[in-house]
Amino acid sequence: MADSEELTLDELFERLEHMPVPEGYKVEIVEGTVHMSPQRRTHWKIIRRVLRQLEDHFGGDAEIDSDVRIDFPGRLNGFAPDLAKAVEGATPDDKGRFAPRDLEFVLEVISKGTGASDYGSKKAIYAESEVPVYLIADPYQRKCHLFTHPKGGEYRSELTVSFGEPVDLTGTSLGLVLSTEDFPRD
Repeated sequence: MADSEELTLDELFERLEHMPVPEGYKVEIVEGTVHMSPQRRTHWKIIRRVLRQLEDHFGGDAEIDSDVRIDFPGRLNGFAPDLAKAVEGATPDDKGRFAPRDLEFVLEVISKGTGASDYGSKKAIYAESEVPVYLIADPYQRKCHLFTHPKGGEYRSELTVSFGEPVDLTGTSLGLVLSTEDFPRD
């Protein structure tokens, strides 16, 4: 254990790997609290639709991960974003992880129980880490919330569109318009 007797992120995740996490559950650590949430079909369908559009635009070799751990600043923040796209040329560290500074896009799809974290702590930490584009797809509200232009630990620009309307990312480094036409609803 660390000198402070608090477990490090690596130690926490190592212990979690030995626990009986149910299949289909995603595990993250947000501000030192372990979160486990099931991935439902609606959740995965939205992720897959966004992933396909990103790959169509950037190519199949683009560095896009799903549910892969990224360590963020602050107290014990090991997130596994639903989708995270690294900038071209970014390389993972010796543990195979990208740094927050390498990210240009993060997608989180709301599940029951994750909304408070995705709209709260994670949004603040993504902004503090200066992730340029943070998109929340919320199948309960049937809306997408786009956050851009991070500065001083908050996003300076916010756009909300209903499912079925396009999300215009042409003014960002992504340079594309995401279709939400076929996003399933809960």
